[in-house]
Amino acid sequence: DHAAKPFVPGETYVAYAGRVFDGSEVEALVGSALDAWITAGPYAAQFERALAEYTGARGAVFVNSGSSANLLALAACTSPKLDRPLQPGDEVITAAAGFPTTVNPIVQVGCVPVFVDVELGTYNPDPDRIERAIGPRTRAIMVAHSVGNPFDAVAYRELADRHGLFLIEDTCDGLGGTLAGKKVGTFGDFGTLSFYPAHQMTTGEGGAVLCNDPARQKVVESFRDWGKDCWCEPGKDDTCGKRFGWQLGQLPAGYDHKYIFSHIGYNLKATDLQAAVGIAQLRRVPSFVARRRENFAGLLKTLEP
Repeated sequence: DHAAKPFVPGETYVAYAGRVFDGSEVEALVGSALDAWITAGPYAAQFERALAEYTGARGAVFVNSGSSANLLALAACTSPKLDRPLQPGDEVITAAAGFPTTVNPIVQVGCVPVFVDVELGTYNPDPDRIERAIGPRTRAIMVAHSVGNPFDAVAYRELADRHGLFLIEDTCDGLGGTLAGKKVGTFGDFGTLSFYPAHQMTTGEGGAVLCNDPARQKVVESFRDWGKDCWCEPGKDDTCGKRFGWQLGQLPAGYDHKYIFSHIGYNLKATDLQAAVGIAQLRRVPSFVARRRENFAGLLKTLEP
């Protein structure tokens, strides 16, 4: 029984967040289950396209959690396929107050987190403090939009460009937020999202990496999919038309490209079941965001005295 229960003041428990769903999500989930394509498949591809369209990103990569999205975004910056990739011992600037999975990937890839304090009121690091923390080993900035409150991504982007740094926007709390006419998550080299039930929309477990560069998106997909070099979708082969026509490194000429792995990758894919729910939820994100803004305005007005 998923019907809404009556609210009794002083008795009914009010959760700070949680899933909001109706028959459309249940129908989507059942439809996906009846297709019996329970790994990543057509629904996942459709969800990625819809997510990119909604955010204004060039592309989106669906993964199994926002924490995995953060790991993939930073791991992608270590790829030899990118210019000036991160090296072990390089410094990555991050916020001193935040969720651990914004920081964990920095340590996981062998880099050094440099913590910058946040400003009261915004709970994000001020761009001037970010700039003062930049040193000779600094190679990236990885900061979250704190509880969905956008940091000054325009200033961060300018800093990153001026100092030749990667910028990763942890937007796991910020889907639907805007700044300077753009959705947050699209200012950085990579943006990350979480679809855990506490966030703007949910797929249960799930997340995504937003990319504005197709080449960088391929790198993220490679790390997500075991580190493979091939870009064929699951169940397909020879998309490039020269599966046995590559000469890569010191491998024999014609070595099967489908079985070449160019990164130390993971398996961080999500499923079509989750993607089906995500497609239904994404259609409702504008209303979810509007309601969150209403709730914030109401709380602010009530607590102002």
